[in-house]
Amino acid sequence: MTERSKIQPAPSEDVGIQLRWLWLAVLVIALDLGTKALASSLLTYADPVPVFPLFNLTLLHNTGAAFSFLADAAGWQRWFFVILALGVSVGLVLWLKSLKRDETWIAVAIALILGGALGNVYDRVVHGYVVDFLHFYWQDYHFPAFNLADTAITIGAAMMILDMFRKPADDAGASGD
Repeated sequence: MTERSKIQPAPSEDVGIQLRWLWLAVLVIALDLGTKALASSLLTYADPVPVFPLFNLTLLHNTGAAFSFLADAAGWQRWFFVILALGVSVGLVLWLKSLKRDETWIAVAIALILGGALGNVYDRVVHGYVVDFLHFYWQDYHFPAFNLADTAITIGAAMMILDMFRKPADDAGASGD
C-alpha cells in the first residue's frame, strides 16, 4: 500500500458517504409534521393568535404551491405537486449519494430541501392540502403563511445559492489544451 492510498480514500469508499445526512431530512419531517399536528389541534382555522408584533400563529390550508400558486385550480394540482415533489426527492437523494466526502455544506442543503419537500408531500397525500401556520405581517401587508417544511426548503435553497459564491470558479485552463 502506497503512502498516498493511506491518506486519501479510494473513490469507491467515498460513494454514498453523504447519505449519512438523511437523518437531517428525517428530523425535518418529524419536526414539520409534529408542529403541523400541534397547530391543527390547538388553533382555529383562519383565526390569528398574536405571538408578538409582526407575527401570528394562523392555521391555514394551502392546496397550491408556494404563495398559493394554483390553489384555485380544480384539484389536479394536488397530485401534480405530489408527483413533482417525489421526482425531485429521488433526484435529491441521487445527488446526495454522488457527493464527495468534503461536500458537507451542499449535503446539508440537500437534506433540508428533501425533508421539507417530503413533509409537504405527506400533507398533500393525507389531507389534500399543506398545513401552514407561521404568519408574518407588516401593517396591512401579510406575508403568505408557511410552515417548518417551507423554512427548511428556503434555508436549503439559500445554502445552495451561497455555495455558488463560496467555491472558487473552475479554472477554464485546467481542463487541458
